Amino acid sequence: MDHKSSRRLFLRNSLSAVAGTIILPHIIPSSALGMNGFLPPSDRIVMGSIGVGSQGVSNMKGFLPFKEVQLVSMCDVDSGHLGKASAIVNQYYKNTDCRTYKDYRVFLEKEKLDAVCISVPDHWHSIAYVASANKKLDIYGEKPLARSIGEGQQIVKAVQKNNIVWQTGSWQRSVANFHKGAELVFNGRLGKVDHVEVGLPNATKLIGMPPIKPVPAELDWDFWLGSAPKVEYRGVCHWNWRWILDYSGGQLTDWAGHHIDIAHWGLGLDRTGPIEVSGEGIYPPSGELYNVPMEYDFNCKYKSGVVIRVANAARLPHGMGVTWYGENGWIHVDRGDKITASKPELISEELGANKKALYKSDNHIGNFLECIRTRKETITPAEVAHRSISVGLLGEIAMTTKQKIQWDPVKEKIINNVEANKMLMRPFRAPWKIPAI
Repeated sequence: MDHKSSRRLFLRNSLSAVAGTIILPHIIPSSALGMNGFLPPSDRIVMGSIGVGSQGVSNMKGFLPFKEVQLVSMCDVDSGHLGKASAIVNQYYKNTDCRTYKDYRVFLEKEKLDAVCISVPDHWHSIAYVASANKKLDIYGEKPLARSIGEGQQIVKAVQKNNIVWQTGSWQRSVANFHKGAELVFNGRLGKVDHVEVGLPNATKLIGMPPIKPVPAELDWDFWLGSAPKVEYRGVCHWNWRWILDYSGGQLTDWAGHHIDIAHWGLGLDRTGPIEVSGEGIYPPSGELYNVPMEYDFNCKYKSGVVIRVANAARLPHGMGVTWYGENGWIHVDRGDKITASKPELISEELGANKKALYKSDNHIGNFLECIRTRKETITPAEVAHRSISVGLLGEIAMTTKQKIQWDPVKEKIINNVEANKMLMRPFRAPWKIPAI
């Protein structure tokens, strides 16, 4: 049994304090001794973070309250991010022990971790995820799973081959109204469902082409670009990278891992995909830095005959969220605990003892931590996340080529367009590549 396997076995079986004698320095934080509600070090899941910008810090703060976790280190190409995030961790544990790195490779080589939370821009997902999986680390990874379908396939392969626990940040599955709506549909409350509407946000306002600017001293711009094309710095990086196709697909791919995921869940289609995708997108004029689609509207037909329409919320009668339409009416879910229906009894009547229960989680991070100990599958495993984002990415290809895409969801190939099939994997700038699995 290797070290990582024996460590996991220990975490699974050990909930008590470590026995034996240890030599302590004169001053040590109570968290290190298992006092004030903290578990002793031997019982904790030792974690690090890769990417501690806005989303990374949000995720980090989500992990801190769990007494079974000890956050010990972090990595980011921006030293400003590292300073702010490490200060939060050190203040929480009342020490100065949080280690920081700017190169994820050094981080992965030096740190002895059980798990890692990864919150980096989309174009970095495949490299960071696969590299961490190859280190046998359990991963909480942000959605969308990948910037291309080919990258998603490699991530799923790495997770499976390395036998790690994976949780995608598609946290809506752990929220009551989304779970209830999906479970009602899954149990046939609407009868046969013939179509679904998925409403997603619009893109941001255009900004033209900003002038070239000096790179901030704290940012390693070339490292941040990574596998994406080398370009000059124009003052757009953190957060707003999502409006540039080299790094993201905009709101379409940003939200696919949320609402398309829920649509699939209710239909029982979260481990397959459509057979046809067609639609249209409105893109910014040439010369704009932001070039993701401003508007989009495409249909995905599945083998069962059901059609999922994905569009800007303004184009749909129920706006943002997911609406399933069936023989008996419709059910709509969205953020803000919203769940409505064409008839109140569609959601008020209980399903009964014979219902087919969907996976239940009340806390997304808690579910991940529980699965680290039990080695069971999480509520949003890698393959499910891959199938969710694949719909958004196929829509992107259909809009770009302006052609109907015929898709084989088993072989994961476009079968009617050789050129479109090449778009399943994006080019990588040398020397960057997905690590061998």
